[in-house]
Amino acid sequence: MRLLHTSDWHLGRSLHGVDLLEHQAAYLDHLVEVTRTEGVDAVLVAGDIYDRAVPPVEAVTLLSETLARLAEHAVVVLTPGNHDSAIRLGFGAGLMRAGVHLRTRVADVASPVTLVPRPGSGEPAVLVYGLPYLDPDVVRRSLAPDRDTPLARSHEAVTGAAMDRVRADLEARTAAATAAGDARPRAVVLAHAFVLGGAASESERDIRVGGVDHVPAGVFAGMDYVALGHLHGPQRIGGPAGTLLRYSGSPLAYSFSELHQVKSSVLVDVGPDGVVGEPRLVAAPVPRRLADVTGTLADLLGAAGEAYLADWVRVTVTDAARPTELYARVRERFPHALVVQHRPPTSAVRAHVVVTSARDPLEVAAEFVEHVTAAGPTDAEAGALRSALEHVLALERSA
Repeated sequence: MRLLHTSDWHLGRSLHGVDLLEHQAAYLDHLVEVTRTEGVDAVLVAGDIYDRAVPPVEAVTLLSETLARLAEHAVVVLTPGNHDSAIRLGFGAGLMRAGVHLRTRVADVASPVTLVPRPGSGEPAVLVYGLPYLDPDVVRRSLAPDRDTPLARSHEAVTGAAMDRVRADLEARTAAATAAGDARPRAVVLAHAFVLGGAASESERDIRVGGVDHVPAGVFAGMDYVALGHLHGPQRIGGPAGTLLRYSGSPLAYSFSELHQVKSSVLVDVGPDGVVGEPRLVAAPVPRRLADVTGTLADLLGAAGEAYLADWVRVTVTDAARPTELYARVRERFPHALVVQHRPPTSAVRAHVVVTSARDPLEVAAEFVEHVTAAGPTDAEAGALRSALEHVLALERSA
């Protein structure tokens, strides 16, 4: 059974004010073509399909058209991430065309999509379990064995409880298959989470609860393949023996911290004994390169800037004094400049802190406290700052 794993489309997102929908559409065209030419049986989309809970109409239209095209060639399984609204994404799931499965309800974590092998192939069925993004503050009662005793307030606790349900269902189905003389089914999980050992980028939204944002890989023990979403860099995560965990990464770069990532989708073959060989990364199209360009304005207006004229660039000008009409002159030279900043040699000016939306809000708040009081926040103050941030993040997720 051949699977195509992708995630973190973030439809409707912009990059420093530049609308990316056209480039996202090009990636989805590429995805449909890969599905067709590679004989893919199922496309797995592990969360963050949209960039926000209420996406723009154009993003909704693009998703609708893409699902229709993918369903002509393969089964499609989607789960929501922390950027999506599970309710809005899952609206009408029961009316969705055959072959498209939206797994948005916590109650359905142990109800897999069954990929049935071709008759006479000798291949096992593949069970695809879709875990929506599990916000501990929202699901720690519904996933608890005793609803009157909520689970611990952590990603590890709620993900572990969901996986206990998955393993129980898998054991029951395996026993039934064995009794019937059929091949043991193989198990694949879609999960949108920060798994311990993953390398993060600046553009993933903070999902900390109680100061912790990750889950250990061991909670996925017993699965053949775990199709992960949330981290934007494609990467394999070390896990339990017999279980392969991998992030597909996002199809486009959504911050300059992703400058050197090679964006891709993952082709995975699953056979009677689990994952066959190593998954194959299929490079995503690059609509426009990201580049960092640093130097004096004279250098950048000359030969040093020649190679970057067609790129999305972050331009750092290092003249000791700020050049006149800096922004206009840089934009004339680099028509796709996204960031223009003046950063003279440290000896020329007093050191300063650059605060952008990519910075960790808790680090920024702690630096401000230290700037004002000449001392970092106490444990109590740090706890209050963390609680305030988590409250705001929860409000955004419930919007």
